[in-house]
Amino acid sequence: MEETINIALSIYKDYQKQNLANKFVNFLIGWDSQTEAPNDCFEARGRQIEVLSTATYKLNTSPELVKAVQTLYENRTSLNEITAHEIVVVKKNIDKIIKVPMEEFVELSTLLASSQNIWAKAKVENNFELFKPTLKRIIELLKLYLSHLETPKLKGYNILLDEYEPGFTTKEYDEFFDTLKKELVPFVKKVATKALQYNHSFTNFKYPKDDQKKFAKKIMDTLCFNHNKGLMKESEHPFTTGFGTSDVRFTVHYHEDNLASAIFSAIHELGHATYEMQVDPALDVTLSGGGASLAMHESQSRFYENIIGRSPAFWKSLFPKLKEIFPKQFKSINLNDFLKHINEVKCSLIRTEADELTYPLHIMVRYDIEKALFNNEITVDELPVIWNKLMKEYLGVEVPNNKEGILQDIHWAGAAFGYFPTYALGSAYAAQIYHSMKKDLNIKEILKSSSTKEINEWLKEKIHCYGAAKYPQEILKLATKEKFKPQYYVTYLIKKYSKIYDIKW
Repeated sequence: MEETINIALSIYKDYQKQNLANKFVNFLIGWDSQTEAPNDCFEARGRQIEVLSTATYKLNTSPELVKAVQTLYENRTSLNEITAHEIVVVKKNIDKIIKVPMEEFVELSTLLASSQNIWAKAKVENNFELFKPTLKRIIELLKLYLSHLETPKLKGYNILLDEYEPGFTTKEYDEFFDTLKKELVPFVKKVATKALQYNHSFTNFKYPKDDQKKFAKKIMDTLCFNHNKGLMKESEHPFTTGFGTSDVRFTVHYHEDNLASAIFSAIHELGHATYEMQVDPALDVTLSGGGASLAMHESQSRFYENIIGRSPAFWKSLFPKLKEIFPKQFKSINLNDFLKHINEVKCSLIRTEADELTYPLHIMVRYDIEKALFNNEITVDELPVIWNKLMKEYLGVEVPNNKEGILQDIHWAGAAFGYFPTYALGSAYAAQIYHSMKKDLNIKEILKSSSTKEINEWLKEKIHCYGAAKYPQEILKLATKEKFKPQYYVTYLIKKYSKIYDIKW
């Protein structure tokens, strides 16, 4: 039996190498497509993606690999902890792939080579009709995909949810969102009746892109970003990507009439990047590198963006640097003015620019739409009307156009249905992690040093180092000594915004 296991391990190690090489190629193609690729390249690029995706399908479904993984799965107690966990995850993925016809797998992969570029053009032109045929086909292919994978325990949309956050289905998400609706929505309505008084004249100025980039680099230094292992560029929709711990890249989008947008996009993406860089480098040669899940990844980006990035302690050292770069715009503005601005609650249109308190309501809109789409309750043709209706219902805002409505996010163009709920869940994870971190660290004192180094180190030890070698719920419990409790999120938000808005609750 030992010889059989060793042969299976040898086959699996070869597969790991080939799989990582494929991921490397896809990472470079994806990065280039969203940052620098010329508009007319995508048709030719799609033909190459078709060839690569065919090879990927054949790699993941080869009889030799399937047999080797089955052998290792049956003998996983004899493997080291990381490999044993990885084999369980890989077997689950292979079991799915072999049920999906190759032509469907290849068609979706090929379609996604151009879909995000089509979405970007549609968004810029405020033209949903341009993107609609592509979106329809993506959803059709995903529904076919789900039809092959249904089991008595997992069906439809729940399959997608489980892929982004293992163990979470509509049952768990409905319970989570019901908690937010019951305890947060009344509080949001109360806050929305009050106005913060401060000098907001700086919001009337223009902020040159080059100067915004200078300040983004200051933020990178404060969050201890390793420039030898990563870089920052620009894209229509900010994102983070990479390959292993030594090549981590993120983007920012700059609006000259909205300085805060780029600032908090940068902090958010740096949260993702910090996570990727602080995974144990030994996992780079395995399939267990990177974040444990989408929600765990979002917990890190939302932690840095909101809990750290919108705190007074973080800005005490950074605000003078902001005034140095934008002296005219901030001439008569003090730190308290700026803090009120970045923590102001407004029911707004754009998810990525939403305040911390109303953000989960934006996620509820998307979650409700995704559930309805995959339950065949609505069609793609109806999406703009339904989007606008839910935005009015949850946030009380009128949507003026599709660019600021149904077309604002890139996710559906990448077939990432099931992803959005992880944003709200990640925010809740972040609050629970923060509660635990405060027991060990004096966060306010640490931030006076203009560096998050000690915070980064705590997260590295408690969360980041594990990469994807453990399940997210297991990592959360190791870090906080508790199972997931959404009440920490509710308590954190109510305490913070009661103080800012002087509300008794």
